[in-house]
Amino acid sequence: MFDLEELQRTGAVRLPHLALPLLSAIEAVTRDLPAERAGLRLNGQPGLRPLLDHRSLIGQAACHALGADAQPVRALLFDKSERTNWALGWHQDRTICVAEKMETPGFGPWTIKQGMLHVSPPESILRDMVTLRIHLDAVPETNAPLLVASGSHRLGRIPEAQVAAIVEQSKILTCLAERGDVWLYSTLILHASDSATQPMHRRVLQVDYSALALPHGLEWAGV
Repeated sequence: MFDLEELQRTGAVRLPHLALPLLSAIEAVTRDLPAERAGLRLNGQPGLRPLLDHRSLIGQAACHALGADAQPVRALLFDKSERTNWALGWHQDRTICVAEKMETPGFGPWTIKQGMLHVSPPESILRDMVTLRIHLDAVPETNAPLLVASGSHRLGRIPEAQVAAIVEQSKILTCLAERGDVWLYSTLILHASDSATQPMHRRVLQVDYSALALPHGLEWAGV
């Protein structure tokens, strides 16, 4: 399906047209959700999980990266447009979404985002996750493509004070996309997004996957 060595080396791979057969179904599921949001967290959305689980084309890509137990554990819908033309600085995704708060060694701090419970887990959890970005719209150079710092996923959790220097030293991949393309990357990779120079709708369904069971009774919130 894709080269696992390339994923390990760079931290990100493009899967051209992988989601194209599923776009109509994804758009039907998300059609009535609030539009033009910087990141709408999805949970319990009817019809979404079958489009993302291990039987789907998207889920199969996650299983290729993580193994047969890979499951979708968090989903966000981004809708950038001329009216919501935000920029996002360089950062790592460092939290996971769980069903219930249970004090667990190595997990914390805890936060609530859009009514959903998030926690910062041990690095080992994040290191064994991948994120898939499903492009519902084309993303040319002018429409704020995702930028990733190649290889930065291998550095673990990066202190904020070191982010700028690591980005400066890294090869930057510009994640251009056609409608239906999927970008799969290590969840820990440093990434950013500029404002669009010629803004138009840039809808992206972003899904985190893990093949791990959480310890001490913690459970993924899932999708």
